[in-house]
Amino acid sequence: MAEISRRAAIQALSAAALVASQAKAAEAATTADAAAPISIQADGITLIAEEGGSILVRDDADRIRLSHFMIKDTVLGQQRTFGGTPSLVTVDGRPAIQIDYTMSASARQVKVRGLFTVSARRARLRWEVSGSATLTPSGFMFARTVLAPSAPERYVPVTRWTRDTRGGVPYEVNAGALYQETWPGTGAYFRLDKTTPGFTNATWIHAPATTGNVTEADLVLGAMRPQAANGIATGSPLSVDAWCDQAFGVHEPNARMRLRAQVVNGSPTARRVRLTWTVRDFDGRTAGRGALSRRLAPGAVWDETFTVAGSPQGILFAEVKAASGEDEAFARTNLATLKPYEYQAEGRFGVANYFWMLQPDKASVGELMRKIGVKSVRIAYDGAPGHSPAELDALGIAHNVQLGGVVFDGTPEQVAAWADDRAAVARASGARYFEVANELNNPWMQGKRVPEYIRDGLRPIHDRLKDSGIKLMNCGLGGMDTVWTAKFIEAGGWDLIDAFAFHPGRGNFTPDYAPPPEEWEQGENGTYWNFLGSLREARRTIDAQGGGKELWLTEAYACTRPNRWWNDDHRQAAENVLLTLALALSEGVDGVNWYQPHDSTIHHPQEADPANPEYHFGLLNRDTSAKAALLAYATATRTLEGARFLRWSAFPDPDLKGLVFDGFSILWSRKDGYLLNADHGSDQWYPHKEAWADHWPTKTPLLLPATGATVREVDCIGRERILPVRNGRVRVVLDGAPRIYYGLSE
Repeated sequence: MAEISRRAAIQALSAAALVASQAKAAEAATTADAAAPISIQADGITLIAEEGGSILVRDDADRIRLSHFMIKDTVLGQQRTFGGTPSLVTVDGRPAIQIDYTMSASARQVKVRGLFTVSARRARLRWEVSGSATLTPSGFMFARTVLAPSAPERYVPVTRWTRDTRGGVPYEVNAGALYQETWPGTGAYFRLDKTTPGFTNATWIHAPATTGNVTEADLVLGAMRPQAANGIATGSPLSVDAWCDQAFGVHEPNARMRLRAQVVNGSPTARRVRLTWTVRDFDGRTAGRGALSRRLAPGAVWDETFTVAGSPQGILFAEVKAASGEDEAFARTNLATLKPYEYQAEGRFGVANYFWMLQPDKASVGELMRKIGVKSVRIAYDGAPGHSPAELDALGIAHNVQLGGVVFDGTPEQVAAWADDRAAVARASGARYFEVANELNNPWMQGKRVPEYIRDGLRPIHDRLKDSGIKLMNCGLGGMDTVWTAKFIEAGGWDLIDAFAFHPGRGNFTPDYAPPPEEWEQGENGTYWNFLGSLREARRTIDAQGGGKELWLTEAYACTRPNRWWNDDHRQAAENVLLTLALALSEGVDGVNWYQPHDSTIHHPQEADPANPEYHFGLLNRDTSAKAALLAYATATRTLEGARFLRWSAFPDPDLKGLVFDGFSILWSRKDGYLLNADHGSDQWYPHKEAWADHWPTKTPLLLPATGATVREVDCIGRERILPVRNGRVRVVLDGAPRIYYGLSE
């Protein structure tokens, strides 16, 4: 009995020890589970919730840490989170990380919750804010730390090409905003519907609420173009991008040009995608085309390169389209060839708005300016966007300043402080000319505040710079404002300037449309906005006043806002660039600054803005590829450099026009009138033709006397044809497009 009891006791002790051991193991396992970080993952991306509420983003390496969220409140001000508690939750049947953030004691009533999910290459970021009735959702931000990047963060607006159902040309619309992060061989993109890059800094990304008090953003990892990242972030069925690696798409003559394309399947399922591409020249001839097909997994990126042959000089219009089932996406870009040319020191042509975007880089932009004959920049001083005065000097490009901010009706001290500052900037910049303010004649033809402008703006600058060698211009007038100019002369302003400056805006009139001032109509679409009539009135005013004042067009235009009858299509713009600069020279203009180099606005760089005319004045497209207008500008500067105007051509037919210079003539016809897009309706919309579509129906053959065996014809974008001469005469065909002729005997 005692033995049995001893054995039972031993067994009981062993069992107890086993239970204790199992309990200890279970406790250890539970503790280990509690200490393990919460993580979720999908193809190419992992999120790990760290102690303190941060989220670590990984692929094959640690990439980004998401730490804090900042709110803005009209009562509490700006408040940020201080750590948080992570938990694993489920969203739509998938695991997600939830962070309940901790706020400071002064904002304890505010609740911030983060919710983070993943799919292939993509993290969905969501922050929900509650607990205050005075939140300012437009001021929300989140903090990120990029781990060991190889390049600085870059803001990249994203656009999408679209077609108007009524017809006309396609155009770009905004499709979101990205912040691009870069490492060797890969990258990442934060994608938001909207953001203000000026509010973003090294710690915080401006992330305004998308709905209510909720901010949503996406993070995409991988080596891809911004357009592809945007497609993955938004789950777009298809996205496509088209581009050229050559800066501005401008190549040497006869180059083999590479058109690049990238397609992404943003849908959650695999699909077969058909990729087609077409390239047309300025006459609409097909220069290249093809079709390919491939099956793409979800989030997969497809890259292709196509090669097309360039001409001695010209432009090609490329479109790439991806289609799968009923889904379709397309993108466009331009490729160009431009002959080399050695410009001389003399030059009257420049740009009005500095090349402030500096895309793709400052050196490339500087080289482009030299290549197309930019001889002056309207605004350059240290601290201004674009090239500095010293950098422009190194490029051999002269530079001026235009500065405003006139303190109307200010105290003597305020006016003096303003004038001292502006004069000092002008002196330090090495400017040749100072244009004192800009378009202060608005509202047009009313002559408002002229004496005040002279008293508070022009005269103080004049007095400070009178011995500096810097020439003064009046504020460049919007249009040839005869009322403002008359009051300016009457008030004594004329004697204070060395050059008269104005901006001959132009609507749907050819540049040679020249109604007299008494016929000008006011209004948004009025004939006040004509070119040659305004230019002639400016010349008449200068000649009547005497004193040898210079004449400057500090802004000249060819706006290509899409599908608006008031504005040029891309072919019209190219034709009008050449004719505008030739007409300016015929009226003895001393300087023309083209407005502007690049489609965009300085406050929203490289964003799309199809309805805003200010956006569409560039010689380059938004994607930095050349417009036909850029080739026309180069053709004009090369043709007109050093040229001497002799007279207008005297044709028996009054509809045939021409400018005769020493060595060449520029000829065209007005059989189809002076109005562009004349068949427009009552609203602003008008279906523009493609750049390769001829829009002049009337062709007029003409026999002209010639001096040699051939005549060389050059069109607006610099393409040449050799025309045979028979019995001392050459046959030309004129229409509304200006062409340059060498070898005529006029």
